[in-house]
Amino acid sequence: MTPFPPRPDRRAVLAGASALAALPAAASAADPRAYEDQLELSFSRSGAPALAGMIVGRSGATWVGVRGVRRLGVADPVTAADRWHLGSNTKAMTAALWARAVQAGKARWDMPLSEAFADLTLHERLAGATVDDLMRHRAGLLDAPLMEQGWLRTSRSDPRTLVEQRAAIASQLLAAAPPGRPGAFAYANVNYIIAGAALERLHGTAWEELMAADLFAPLGITTGGFGAPGDPAPWGHRASNGVSAPVAPGPMADNPAALGPAGTAHMTLADYARFLAVFLDGGKGWLTPASLARLATPFEGPGPAYAYGWGTMRAPWAGRDRGPGTLLTHDGSNTFWYLSAAVAPERGLAVVTASNDAGRGAGATGDLMTRLIRAATT
Repeated sequence: MTPFPPRPDRRAVLAGASALAALPAAASAADPRAYEDQLELSFSRSGAPALAGMIVGRSGATWVGVRGVRRLGVADPVTAADRWHLGSNTKAMTAALWARAVQAGKARWDMPLSEAFADLTLHERLAGATVDDLMRHRAGLLDAPLMEQGWLRTSRSDPRTLVEQRAAIASQLLAAAPPGRPGAFAYANVNYIIAGAALERLHGTAWEELMAADLFAPLGITTGGFGAPGDPAPWGHRASNGVSAPVAPGPMADNPAALGPAGTAHMTLADYARFLAVFLDGGKGWLTPASLARLATPFEGPGPAYAYGWGTMRAPWAGRDRGPGTLLTHDGSNTFWYLSAAVAPERGLAVVTASNDAGRGAGATGDLMTRLIRAATT
């Protein structure tokens, strides 16, 4: 999965995102032809099999554009109705489910891990850690201990249910001394695997079922699923001997399914816009203003300003007479796909870019993100 903060070559994207945040709230949308022109330019320079972009307003997607083919070697063009892998942008969805649990009185912000996993004996260094610490990557956990034990190779054939697998991961990692320093920022997918396990204990159901019932259904997301999307859909691509090659949908085209809460969701861009619009339109009656504020609040301390599945930036107007503001950003990749999102809640605008090639697509999505933001702010 893609690390946070973004790679050094993403700095231009963040600079452009500041321009997005500065867009006047009443600004009108750019002519869609301007977005199409920028997409065509980015795609022509990228070498990626496919590239997509989207502009989101308070009511959902206002423009979706695509270029390229679903997989190299086959003349099968991508369409605006295709499903795309969200990668680590799934994390914000898992955090939103926790907010929903708080709203329902089933959970609390700052719930201690010792309470969320009352049947486990936690290592003494995790005595003060909370579920919030997991979702803001401040619990001191790292991916390396799990991944280095061959989990990526063996988990796909694990006969246990996904709930059982996540419970076992939580038991293993919470009983051991955290390899990192609790309180310090360390991006790790295991944080969200364990947060997902906490949700599963609260609700008595698998995270995937909770996503379908408490996120997809109420938001009107009809194309949501997990893992690499099956045909007809773009295939992810990965470099082999220096050559990008398509990988057929299936277990080997994504991370192990147990990693779900950290990054296995897929859906159409228009459906992803339904989720992002929650942050642009006061929660859409699905999240309360208090939940939205919490989800955009990073840990107060040194390190990146990471909130709940979102990197945060202080908006240019913050502290002025227009009041405070936050820009939310995140990248996601399962090493086959790449997707970037930048959300300006107070401006009521978001920009998303995606590619089905995690190699060449990473640079292409960054270039397109910058271009679309410029088109939206000029």
